[in-house]
Parts: sequence; structure tokens; C-alpha cells
Amino acid sequence: MEKIAVLTSGGDAPGMNAAIRAVVRRGIFKGLDVYGVQRGFKGLIDGDFVKMNHGSVGDIIQRGGTILQCAHFEDFETVEVQQQMLAQLKENDIDGLVVIGGNDSFKCAGNLNAQGFSTIGIPSTIDNDMAGTEYTIGFDTAVNTAVKAVDNIRDTAFSHDRNYVIEVMGRHAGDIALWSGMCSGAESIIIPEADHDLEDVVDRIKREYERGKTHSIVVVAEGVGKGIGREVGKLIQEKTGFDTKVIILGHVQRGGSPSAYDRMRGSQMGAKAVDLLVKGERGVMVGLKNGGLIHTPFEEVAKEKHLLDLNVHQLARSLSI
Repeated sequence: MEKIAVLTSGGDAPGMNAAIRAVVRRGIFKGLDVYGVQRGFKGLIDGDFVKMNHGSVGDIIQRGGTILQCAHFEDFETVEVQQQMLAQLKENDIDGLVVIGGNDSFKCAGNLNAQGFSTIGIPSTIDNDMAGTEYTIGFDTAVNTAVKAVDNIRDTAFSHDRNYVIEVMGRHAGDIALWSGMCSGAESIIIPEADHDLEDVVDRIKREYERGKTHSIVVVAEGVGKGIGREVGKLIQEKTGFDTKVIILGHVQRGGSPSAYDRMRGSQMGAKAVDLLVKGERGVMVGLKNGGLIHTPFEEVAKEKHLLDLNVHQLARSLSI
């Protein structure tokens, strides 16, 4: 192992730069040449490699997004495309590849590994929706961004005796909704992993009004269904007659300076990925379990399912009575 490369793929997430920095500097510390691949797997096919040094990753740990940029790439299943990627890696004398991204990114990394090329994955997505790890880089920052937004909106909800339905990101997972709803004191949290009764949401709001509370916050995960936020807001307005507004937070949750936690985990996982490559490990994803770093084969990651702790959902319901 003399030359390694690192790329970021899929959606950007705060903390990716911390992971890139760790891969580059740990690699140099281990005596390796390190290259960055611009624009993910698309850049890999185009041969867009850049030699990295200490200065390449200076002053980036505090920045959101990714200095290597991301690009969604959907043609990785074809053997022809895989061969093009492998040809570029061979032409540039790359011995190992670190892929920072989510589920789709690791499918591509797994394909390259199956072709005999050493790959290691670092889970990075604000959705926190990956098996094989309790945490993905970017989740903590996204939750804090959402909590801050809900806190700000609650000030206006109180001032105007108004209900707000706030739709947050998460793709198919409800982690952001659950954590941000719980930590901002939302009166109701609707997630795809738990059964939801919209009539119950309406009844809870009515009961709150009966005891004198004239505003409420409902946090909804986008993964429940397309347009779910507007659907819930419309129902509340129709069933209660109370002033109800809908806010869709959108991509504001993906950007911004990463939290200390995301910087720490990104740094640890980046260094661990390099250490695994140097030791001869391949075809695995670095992950977090019980506070410690682990690594899991891509095949197992693909087979397992991300599980959300529904006990937190029940706790949130009991505390928002």
C-alpha cells in the first residue's frame, strides 16, 4: 500500500471535510501518497485526481460540505463502468480507495472491492439511516440545525397563537424528526418507523387548547410520504379551525459548520479507514458501536436494516402530554 485515494459521494454532510482531512494526514503520517478524487465516482471515471498534502486540508475541519465535492452517480452497477473506474485507479497507481458517503456509495465501493480493488467506507449522511453503525457523520449537525429552526419558529408560534407543522429531511428514515422533535419539545412527531394517526394529532392539539395552550409544533419526517407536511397542516387547519402554517426546512439541514461531535467522529473514522487499508483490510465500512469504532463487511451492511429506537418515540409522546 503506497498510494491511496479518497472521494466523497452522494449527498454532502457536515463533517465530511473532517474525514477527508484525517484520511490525508493519517495517510501521510503512515508514509503514503494520498490523492483526492473530485466529484465522487463521476470524477473517478473522468480520472479527476489531485495530489493532496498537509496544506490541501488545512483550515477545512470547520467547513461544511466537502472540498472534494459530491455527485450522484447511478451507473455503477454496470460492469463496463466498474472497469472504467478500475482502469483509472490502475493508471494512477492507486492501491486503495476510501469512500465517504451513504448506502448507494457503498454499493459502488462494494462492486469495486468484489473486482479485487481494496476499498474502505466511511458512513456520512445526515439521515443516520445506515446499518452496521449507530452513527453517520453529519447527523448531529443536521439535528442541531433543525432544533435551532424549531426553537425559532416556536417563538413566532407563541406570539401569534399559531400551529406549525415542520417537515424535516431524512429520506426514508425518521431519525432527524425524532431527535429534533424530542429535543425541541414538539407536541407531536410523525415518523415512518411508527404508526401514526393524524386524528390523534388533531385531538392532542384540541386538548392542549382546552387547557389554555394556544400554539403547538408538529415535526414530520419527509419519509412518511411525499407532501406529508402540507397534508398534516391542511388537516389540522380543517379539523380545528386554528391558524396553521407549514414549514419545509429542506437543504438548510445539510449545510453549515459541523458540530464538535461530527468533527471528532469524522476525524476518528477517517484515520481508522487508513489504518485498515495499511493492515490489509478491504471491503469494509468503518462504524460506531457502543462508543467504539468497528468495521463491517459491505455485504453485511447491505443485508442489514437500520433500526430506529422507538423507545425514544414513546418517551417523546409521554413528555408532550
